[in-house]
Amino acid sequence: MNSFKNADRILIIGGTGFIGRHLAGRCLSETPHLTCLSLVKNSLNEKAEVIHADIADKERLKSVLHGRAFDYVFNLGGYIDHTQYFNGGRRLIESHFSGLLNLIDCLETGSLKGFVQIGSSDEYGGAPAPQNELMRERPISPYSLSKVAASHFMKMISDTEGFPGVVLRLFLVYGPGQDEKRFIPQIIQGCLKDEEFKTSEGNQLRDFCYIDDIVDAMIKAAVTEEARGHVINIASGFPVTIKEMLQKIMSLTGGGKPLWGAHPYRKAENMELYADISLAKSLLGWEPSIPLDEGLRKTIEYYRQFRVRD
Repeated sequence: MNSFKNADRILIIGGTGFIGRHLAGRCLSETPHLTCLSLVKNSLNEKAEVIHADIADKERLKSVLHGRAFDYVFNLGGYIDHTQYFNGGRRLIESHFSGLLNLIDCLETGSLKGFVQIGSSDEYGGAPAPQNELMRERPISPYSLSKVAASHFMKMISDTEGFPGVVLRLFLVYGPGQDEKRFIPQIIQGCLKDEEFKTSEGNQLRDFCYIDDIVDAMIKAAVTEEARGHVINIASGFPVTIKEMLQKIMSLTGGGKPLWGAHPYRKAENMELYADISLAKSLLGWEPSIPLDEGLRKTIEYYRQFRVRD
């Protein structure tokens, strides 16, 4: 079984975000019983119920989830932010880790068949590539620390208390509808407008995975009992340099004037961050099916039609 049943009740935390919207669309194609919890008052789909709440606010969360039972829960809550602890980074720990604890405390866990916690490649910090799930994590920010803590918590309650949890450690996700401030949408729009834009020298090796493949992995992880208690890398498994990625986008769009080296590399940046996806293949029977060039064409077409502004 690699999909949901029509009667399954699904909750997506962060269901109005980039990944959440794609996941919600897929879920609605299989079951009408979808609830999305979000900070944003944004219409998702008239077929989905949207609840507005912050998982960092336990009392509010308890109120909106009271009396509700779900078969599958996906936690995409929180946001990517590399703020350091003494500059306000504690809020990231509260959003990601404390928010997860609140969610587990407020859910009716007796009905759960699967709980998917979304992790991050940032958990590996400076670990050597290709990164695999047996490596010791090296968090370098409150964001990555909170993700590591969440991963260990999920593994602990799954191993010791039978909680049906699995952690998917996502690498770089891209595709139509991503926030325009993210790396690939910014580059695509700059190239479509044939503008100058600042970038680093681009020698970092990274791992990009198309959104449809990510959604497939999330659903497989939710319904695969053998995945319980595991942390699993989800990525393409094929490294590409940032420079090569920009050159592909420039070739596909026919424009763009990158100012190579205008941005310095980030302090303590891991220059080689790409995944070993052997566990995803063996445990979930999953591997990506959308090649990078195809994914970029789909993404560029989206921004060409809907997002480019004069």
